[in-house]
Amino acid sequence: MVTLTALGIVYGDIGTSPLYTMKTIFSREFGLALDTPNLLGAVSLILWGLVLVVSLKYVTLILRADNEGEGGIMALMALASASVKPGSRFYYGLLLVGLLGAALFYGDSVITPAISVLSAIEGVEVATPALKPYVVPLTIVVLLILYGVQNKGTGSIGKWFGPVMLVWFLALATMGVINIAKTPTVLAAINPYHALNFMVRNRMLAFIALGAVVLAFTGAEALYADMGHFGKRPIRIAWFSVVAPSLALNYLGQGALLMSHPDAIANPFFQQLGPWSVYPLVILSTVATVIASQATISGTFSMTHEAISLGALPRMQVEHTSEQEIGQIYIPLVNWLQMIAVMLAVVGFGSSDALGAAYGIAVTGTMLITTILTFFVIRFRWKYNLAVSLGATIFFLVIDATLFAANTLKFMQGGWFPLVVGMVLLIVMLTWETGSQRIAHNLEQDALQLAPFLESLFIEPPPRVAGTAVYFRRLGEGVPHAMLHNLVHNKILHERIVFVTVHTTNVPFVSDAERARVEPLGHDCFQVNLYYGFKDVRDIPYALASCHAQGLTFELMETSFFISRQTVIPASAGDGLPHWLEALYAVLYRNARGAADYYRVPANRIIELGAQISI
Repeated sequence: MVTLTALGIVYGDIGTSPLYTMKTIFSREFGLALDTPNLLGAVSLILWGLVLVVSLKYVTLILRADNEGEGGIMALMALASASVKPGSRFYYGLLLVGLLGAALFYGDSVITPAISVLSAIEGVEVATPALKPYVVPLTIVVLLILYGVQNKGTGSIGKWFGPVMLVWFLALATMGVINIAKTPTVLAAINPYHALNFMVRNRMLAFIALGAVVLAFTGAEALYADMGHFGKRPIRIAWFSVVAPSLALNYLGQGALLMSHPDAIANPFFQQLGPWSVYPLVILSTVATVIASQATISGTFSMTHEAISLGALPRMQVEHTSEQEIGQIYIPLVNWLQMIAVMLAVVGFGSSDALGAAYGIAVTGTMLITTILTFFVIRFRWKYNLAVSLGATIFFLVIDATLFAANTLKFMQGGWFPLVVGMVLLIVMLTWETGSQRIAHNLEQDALQLAPFLESLFIEPPPRVAGTAVYFRRLGEGVPHAMLHNLVHNKILHERIVFVTVHTTNVPFVSDAERARVEPLGHDCFQVNLYYGFKDVRDIPYALASCHAQGLTFELMETSFFISRQTVIPASAGDGLPHWLEALYAVLYRNARGAADYYRVPANRIIELGAQISI
């Protein structure tokens, strides 16, 4: 059952690639002759790419690089950076590379729903060319519905994803077998000689065509990103038993069709069974592409949540759409921004052929970065020697670099679009992280050390009132600003004072037993350190309740949470960030989700005290 569910969630993207890959390879843009040697070569490249890139690299190697069972570019970045010493020459470079990979994933996540749904709707052109003007509007309608129901979660419909995608893959395999039986000479493409011959004969044209061949591998990152939901074994079983054979048969079938009917190149997928099958295939492919898009959207939510937890993005509203599955989340801001970007892509490019040119750069860039990060995991985390580490990754690095280089040639034809999306996100993430680090540094510089402060405070303490005061305290902050303001303005102390520091670890989850550590400071003052993984939900009241095992109990209605509401002001000229980055950080900070809301603190137990801080 888990394998069937994994089939629906994990393989939607790569499973819908046959809709547009072959017609993009032989589009007029590349200028490849549609003859038998080129068809055998193209199909052979696809087949051996599925073997080398997907089966060997992702399914065999990358799935081993799990972070406490979790995968994905952010989990891999956390794992790789944790394997080297903080402050080493590699540490910050790995963080930057990981953030770049995450940014490229965002660019990819915009193109995937656009090209998938658009290519499915384009099937109506095959049946009735008169419907061509309605392809883009119909695509917009489907996408509007898809993004409009995201807040409902996938729990109620997710159980159908697996069976529907199983039908989809069986249909791919069946169509492939039918066309192979008509033109069995296409089976020669299994021989890698035809792939090599294709590259040697066509040279530059073949290199350019690699930018379209890579479309057959899009979605390979989902194998790794969704590992935490299903585990390695179901993902591997689904790939080798259903997905890989179905994809191989369908690509061979499309090659066979084009060998006997070259005129079908306009849209070979929808012509595999003849005119009678077009409308059923449009319906089935539309459902399949919606599922593929859903998996991409959910993956974007998940990665955004991880980035927020790791401090790479400002806090946002995160809604949990399932009481049973903690991983099912909905982030409204991300949902609507992504929807706008997808709509712009659909309207701006207008066809799956045009979007195909925009697709490859972000995908191959993410694949390249995954390989780089994996090297550091193998070398420094698993402690293999340098020769083994290089041997395990350099072969894939060459493949990834070649595919990436081929896709850079499509920059002016649309490859700029996902790069622009990715670069905007990278600037946002770097600005947020740099600004947050500067604030933390300034707080550390101006901080009063907590232990000496408490010692002097209790020589002649102010009046103490009933109840518990909880002060949020950054790591290394010293005395929280909120406490100083409370003493200055109210001149009182609560009978019990708790300083809470939240630590984000480089693992996805921290168990409840290891969540809280209580450290007595004397005079009924306590330091509570709370530890969270980058996929954990931050629920401070729940975490504090677990402190009773360490002798510290909380009555929520007698507890007040003091929070500093900081106002960011520019630093002195020449001391801070460039002015436009300061302005960007200030906008991000003002619109970030409040700490109390993010940490699930009841609104009626919060006391906010203002403070100014420069960056």
